[in-house]
Amino acid sequence: MPKTLAGTVALVTGASRGIGRGIAVGLGEAGATVYITGRSLEAAGSSDPVGGSLLETAAEVEAAGGVCVPVAVDHRDDAQVRALFARIAEERDGRLDVLVNNVYGGLRALRRNAGKPFWLADPGLWDACNDAGLRSHYIASVQAAALMAARGRGLICTISSWGGLGPLFGVAYGTGKSACDRMAAEMAAELRPHGVASIALWPGIVGTEHISAFVQEQAAAGSGDPVLAGMGSRFNWETPLLSGRVIAALATDPGMMRQSGKVRIVAELAARYGLLQEDGMRPVSLRSLRFLLPFLQPRLQSAARWIPDLRIPWWLMLLTALRAPRL
Repeated sequence: MPKTLAGTVALVTGASRGIGRGIAVGLGEAGATVYITGRSLEAAGSSDPVGGSLLETAAEVEAAGGVCVPVAVDHRDDAQVRALFARIAEERDGRLDVLVNNVYGGLRALRRNAGKPFWLADPGLWDACNDAGLRSHYIASVQAAALMAARGRGLICTISSWGGLGPLFGVAYGTGKSACDRMAAEMAAELRPHGVASIALWPGIVGTEHISAFVQEQAAAGSGDPVLAGMGSRFNWETPLLSGRVIAALATDPGMMRQSGKVRIVAELAARYGLLQEDGMRPVSLRSLRFLLPFLQPRLQSAARWIPDLRIPWWLMLLTALRAPRL
């Protein structure tokens, strides 16, 4: 990959595994110096059963051609977050070009409460989804915006989800993701005069460790939900690296400020910038008929290539989302 981000400084929160790891690697292969955070440096210090560590991510970033600085940070602790940004400012002469708000603490809680209505779920699910998630994104953005506005440039990407549009993983999840989208738009309005862009980014179905485990659990439980059936077939799944390549392209786009304040879909930006996954494939947008029809009716997946790649309008997607079965 061309080193389009050589000399730039990025921070990816929650990069021990999953989308965060892929984003860090994508920024690294574009030549960036990438700070990454997670609660522990080594897998042995992590309570997450799916594994992954900051040191493993750092090795992948550097193998891809970037420079990586792993920092153990609990994003529920504001003092640790302030110390992180103070360190970046000191080590990089006040420079931070890209912040990716990705850290998310709700995945295990979502898996434990899968299928339960909100009044029967653990009330702690709200904090699990939105403390190391929505709130932590706001706190990190406050710190990053101060550095970026002082230099008159920068990009804040908040990783969100189509769960902010309609029912997906329940009330706590959907409310938090919808709030992430709104937060990105509100920040964009205030940051625009300072040359800083704020974008909410929706990946599709990404084959992370947690999503793979969740789908396997639901299949073993015998769920007949057609949405889960679509997920279980891995139809149109994205790899975490695709999100990283998209953000790297966004950060060097001369028209970046025109994207600010908007929700953008990873697959659509990948098509716009001509980007592929490491397997040479480019999944279609989650609002493409080529994705939606086979996803809701898995028997159509074998004929998906014959379905037009037409993107439905947002208002129609909202109606589709509201009628979709709830996971």
